[in-house]
Amino acid sequence: MKKIFFLAVLIIIASCKNNDSSSMDYKDASLSIDERVEALLPKLSLEEKVAQMRIFHANIGTKPDENGNLTLSERVIEKLKLGIAGIKNPGEHIDAVAAAKMNNELQKYIIENNRWGIPALFVTESYNGVDAEGCTRFGRPMTSAASFNPELVQRQWDVVGREARLRGMHMCHSPEADVVRDPRFGRMSEAFGEDTYLTTQMVKNAIIGVQGDYEGLGNGTHIGAVAKHFAGYGQVLGGSNFAAIEISERTLIDEIYPPFEAAVKEAKTLGIMASHGDLNGVASHGNPELLTGVLRDQWGFEGYVVSDSNDIARLFYFMKVAESPEAAAQMGLEAGIDIDLYAEDSYAYLPEMVKKNPELEKLIDRSVRRVLRTKFILGLFDNPYIDIEEVKKGVRAQSSLDLAKESDLESIILLKNEKSTLPLSKDKSLKVALLGPLLKENTKEMFESVAGSNVKFIAEKGFQLTNQKGGAPELLDRDPKAIASLVSKARSADVSILFLGGDEYTAKEAYFSNSTLGDRATIDPVGPQDELVEKIKALGKPVIVVLKHRRTLSINVIAEQADAILDTWDLSEFGDESTARIVFGEVSPSGKSPVTIPRSIGQIPFHYSMKEINYKKEYLFLGKGPLYPFGHGLSYANFEYSDIAISNAEITPDTELEVSVKVTNNGSVKAKEVVQMYIKDEIGSVTRPDKELKGFEKIELDAGESKTVSFKITPKMLEFTGISMEKVLEAGDYSVKIGTSSQEYLETTFKLKK
Repeated sequence: MKKIFFLAVLIIIASCKNNDSSSMDYKDASLSIDERVEALLPKLSLEEKVAQMRIFHANIGTKPDENGNLTLSERVIEKLKLGIAGIKNPGEHIDAVAAAKMNNELQKYIIENNRWGIPALFVTESYNGVDAEGCTRFGRPMTSAASFNPELVQRQWDVVGREARLRGMHMCHSPEADVVRDPRFGRMSEAFGEDTYLTTQMVKNAIIGVQGDYEGLGNGTHIGAVAKHFAGYGQVLGGSNFAAIEISERTLIDEIYPPFEAAVKEAKTLGIMASHGDLNGVASHGNPELLTGVLRDQWGFEGYVVSDSNDIARLFYFMKVAESPEAAAQMGLEAGIDIDLYAEDSYAYLPEMVKKNPELEKLIDRSVRRVLRTKFILGLFDNPYIDIEEVKKGVRAQSSLDLAKESDLESIILLKNEKSTLPLSKDKSLKVALLGPLLKENTKEMFESVAGSNVKFIAEKGFQLTNQKGGAPELLDRDPKAIASLVSKARSADVSILFLGGDEYTAKEAYFSNSTLGDRATIDPVGPQDELVEKIKALGKPVIVVLKHRRTLSINVIAEQADAILDTWDLSEFGDESTARIVFGEVSPSGKSPVTIPRSIGQIPFHYSMKEINYKKEYLFLGKGPLYPFGHGLSYANFEYSDIAISNAEITPDTELEVSVKVTNNGSVKAKEVVQMYIKDEIGSVTRPDKELKGFEKIELDAGESKTVSFKITPKMLEFTGISMEKVLEAGDYSVKIGTSSQEYLETTFKLKK
């Protein structure tokens, strides 16, 4: 009887367990995501759990053979036996259809060769659209920021999300939410500019776009975003990659955090990548206050945190804040890093470490939950493969190519236009010289397609800026014959368009290897570019400069000599065509500079929203202020601002104000204008910024048309971190400025009463 009773008890216990949601089958799509995660997690061995915390790069042995079939190296096969969190960039060097086919094969292999059929995350990046062969090439993020059009950015990143998913990708180590203010930094153009508010709007919309407003994740149409680099990465000392970060806690909270907070709270980013750097001496990859306290406890982030390349291991051998590789792994785990990117000497040690310290498995479980949750959100357990028939229709669709052109046209900035040099006329006979080191092979063809038969072009590149070696490119010697040839070409033309600035070799990521460089100690244009401008200007004919670059340049000679300057940053694959359309007046330029353009590197740090006291003194032997201010950008129209008005002279913590201005297009062409609103706290308990962008709107007006543009001013806009390091709302006087740039505006005032 006792045996029968005991057996009955066991049956009852087993029955209860089987009805417990935590043990339900994780393949049951009717369960909630959390239930599926909790059903799967206990099934995994410790080694299988750790495998779900690691990503390797596809270049270690994941590629197609000559017939397009998947091949795997022995190293990859070994790695996939236990499953894997993800693989970076599989199929990046083949076209979209071939990549989709290969990634289907790769995913099938992974699912069939780990015990529980757990799919992998395939991860890409996006700096000019999806960073892979055969996708639509958009302008870089800094270029997009110049559009001051978040809705346009959202549509652009929607295409990125769709094209990436059709390749078989699931996550994107983009966008960058860093505020970048140092043009020495080689990665400057990967971010959205120097301003907190502009960056916040752009990052938020980029994430909403790439994730398909979150709905696209589970529907299988979009990919998850990984906002990076958390936090302060754009503030590296000397603009040098991997350097320390010296930034005040107040600046961190008020200026650096907001884009990341919006990424989490408003855009619901699936992932966050930690920063290479440190904050107040605490390495970000080992900072629980940052990665758990701020990110999760304060902001409620539920996604996963991934390391930057090898950075957990670097807590030991580079940052030197851990005593051993194992100590570094424990620091990263305790801080809240869920996935180790690439390293073989970090989380790979966790199974052995748990034998000595079993409590670590609780933290491992915490991270694995987040990774599995992401895979369920993306629908990978239920629909892991790509419909190959959809790829051709969805990648490089005509609508996407048209969007790339539209984005270009809204991002080109007219910095200077003396005596209305631009636009050039298509209607009269004209000979135009296209010259300079940033000229492309198809530039002449693109200009001809826009200009028509009346305009004749000659084109010559003349010289390169560097030897174009990827690791550490070297400047080339001045070539007097090349310069003389370019001047000769200009002499034979009616007008010269010079393509100057910098390229992917003069501004790029400085990878960890000592032999790889990408940051610069000066920001003047390299090579004989200034000389070229001066010699062609001396011919007495109009000189137009098209600036192409990936970092801000101190273009003093160009600004002095050129009759007109178009700042294009790094446009899409149709960039020269779009530039030609601006040059010949098909469209009026409407881009605004997302950064302050300094006269000299000696002015750095130099952004428009610095503390007011920073502007007290100028420098000996240098012109006053910036060469061009933040928000600057001219038009072929003439916009007049008038009738600024505010709805009330006072605001309280419980009320809002509305401020408005009338904008009139007094020109003769239809054009777009970015109306910008800045607020200044006249007196604060701590020193305050000179002004801060708090709103903008891009409008389009016909010739002669007027529009009243209104902005709300909320108490939230006026908050800052006070003397006690708490957010405060201080009574007192404020000014609000609305205009065409951070230096040209109308102004009114109001008071905050408490």
